[in-house]
Amino acid sequence: MVNLVLNENMKIYRRVRTWILVGLMAALILFVNIIEWHSGGKKAEGEGWRTELQQQNQQYSEILKQPELGNDDRAYFEQQLAVNEYHLEENIRSTDGTMWDGVNGSANLMIVITIFTIIIAGDSLAGEFSTGTIKLLLIRPASRVKILVSKYISFLMFGMLLLLTLFVLSILVNGILYGFGYMDLQLISMNGEGEIIERNMVLNLWKTYMLNGISTVMYVTMAFTISSAFRSSAMAIGFSIGALFAGNIVLEALQRFEWSKYLLFANTDLTQYLAGRPFQEGMTLSFSIGVLVIYFLVFNLISWLLFTRRDVAA
Repeated sequence: MVNLVLNENMKIYRRVRTWILVGLMAALILFVNIIEWHSGGKKAEGEGWRTELQQQNQQYSEILKQPELGNDDRAYFEQQLAVNEYHLEENIRSTDGTMWDGVNGSANLMIVITIFTIIIAGDSLAGEFSTGTIKLLLIRPASRVKILVSKYISFLMFGMLLLLTLFVLSILVNGILYGFGYMDLQLISMNGEGEIIERNMVLNLWKTYMLNGISTVMYVTMAFTISSAFRSSAMAIGFSIGALFAGNIVLEALQRFEWSKYLLFANTDLTQYLAGRPFQEGMTLSFSIGVLVIYFLVFNLISWLLFTRRDVAA
């Protein structure tokens, strides 16, 4: 199995496309964080964070006066206002103007990791069929199950490489831009019960990365399943990326139906529980994990059945 995984990794990393994706990942991290720092990050340096929060509170107060404001938007701005007031009253510095502002913002680039890993996974099996190398792979003594698992492990390892690239580069870039101070800064947020809580910044950051990583695993597994079923890289990549972006639109249209909480899209974003705002009332972290496990097993069962049972000689 180890040799198979090493062989699959060699296939991934000897391609120019792979290193282009890694380079694009690094370039996006640099670009996004430098632009963010240049456009507003310098305003809150030193004691400027107080002025920044006071200005934000004035803006939020004006917005809350609007009678046509929706309930969700009203709850959001009330929450932000309360968090800012807590910062000012307790003299706890906000993340504005510190490296943590950029590092937390970089977590949004997890969607790029998902897309790039989908590209690798979608072509993993379909590419073998299109080039004819599947015949050379199957004449080996290893079983088809081991071949399938080794491919799956290899592109998950590629996703981990991109995740480490994101984490390390965002720390270094934002540390250089803002300085490496305030390492013990606490993250202030409001939980689902409306209480202001203080959380460890590094621990919360890793929770965010790991929970977003679950979403990546699910969409990448979907791409791998489609690649196994239809032997088409374009279909696997296109459908999976389409589902990634269209998921929120589908959920918005179906949220009023109770059964929509069982949809894959409603459970992939586990950070909704960090923020205390689940997709529907009554949804819990354990519920979403259970739903995702079912989808995960179904996707992999389909991949296993189609790859091990179908004629792949052609």
